Parts: sequence; structure tokens; C-alpha cells
Amino acid sequence: MGRFHLCWFAMRIVAGRYRSRVLQAPAGLATRPTSDRLRETLFNVLAPRIAGAAFLDLYAGSGAVGLEAASRDAARVVCVERAPAALKVLHANVERLGVAAKVAVHAVSVTAWLKPTSGAERGFDVVFLDPPYDAAEEYKKTLGLLGGAALGLLAEGAVVVAEHRRKERLEDRYGTLERTRLLEQGDAALSFYSVSRTSLTSAV
Repeated sequence: MGRFHLCWFAMRIVAGRYRSRVLQAPAGLATRPTSDRLRETLFNVLAPRIAGAAFLDLYAGSGAVGLEAASRDAARVVCVERAPAALKVLHANVERLGVAAKVAVHAVSVTAWLKPTSGAERGFDVVFLDPPYDAAEEYKKTLGLLGGAALGLLAEGAVVVAEHRRKERLEDRYGTLERTRLLEQGDAALSFYSVSRTSLTSAV
């Protein structure tokens, strides 16, 4: 994901049992943590789905989104991140909150983890992905896998959310995934996808 600056800055858990607890994240363009405000918007939408859910945080960075889900009583959280500097902070944040029992960290590329032969866990109710904004191909590859070869990782009725630049328009469909909602906030946007029933019916 590129080089990281050596300076650090703090974020916070927005709500839940760890509300206002401070998290650390490496500064710089290589990791672009989801802002507190955008995370609040995201979880306001996802609120009915989180308690007891299996939550997958792809390109997890510092883990702020996955740890927010854990704070709001997700049953299990899986974070996938391969950049060494981000992983160091992610592990520190998991330890800081004392949530290692339900937050798993996988130090591997997202594409490798999503491959059907990877043995990845299944049954995720919510998937969040936040690749580097400049890595447009990552969106295409990851959403394509989730809507195709890696579809089996999703629970019935799952939602997939991609954070991206507001000016960068993602596709309305990726395989069986169909965009159902687009939220814009400042320079950022959140695209919400779910499995299209039409696609599933035609595939049978």
C-alpha cells in the first residue's frame, strides 16, 4: 500500500461499549482512515445489522471500522490487511481494546484471502472495503470477487459497503452484487451493495 510516515494521529471509537476509546493510526496518504464522522454515518445506516453479526473489514488499515463493529456488539470481526506499518497499529489497537477473542487479523492481501481456495471464513453479514483511493483496480477486483467466485463468503441478505472518492463512480453491478444506495459526505462516498435476487434466479 505504499510508504508510511513515521508520525501518528489518534481517532476514537464513536459508539458502543468502547465509546470514546482512542485508537491510533499511521498518518499519511498510504493509510486513509475512515473519519469519525463518516464511520458514524456508516454505522447509523448499518445499526440494525451489527449486533450479533459477522463483520469483514477488508483493507483494514488501523482497524477503526472493524473495531467500531466490535464495539457495537458484532459477534465476530475479521480484518484483512497486509501493510506492515498498518498491521503494527492494528494489532496494537486490538490489544488496547482487549478484543482479541473476537477480532481476527489476517496479514495477507485481500485478493489472496478472497480466493475460493484460501480457506477463508464464511457467513459474513457485513463486508466493508476501503482500498487506497488511487487503487481503482482494487475496487474492481474485490467487488468482482465478492459478486462472483467469493460469493460463498456472504451470508444470506448480506450487505457489502465500499468507501471511495466522491468523484470516483463505482459500477452499479459487480457480478451478482447490485448497488442499492449511495451516500456522499464531503470528498468521500459510500456505495452499498447486496446480492441481486434476479442474478441468483438466472444463475439457477
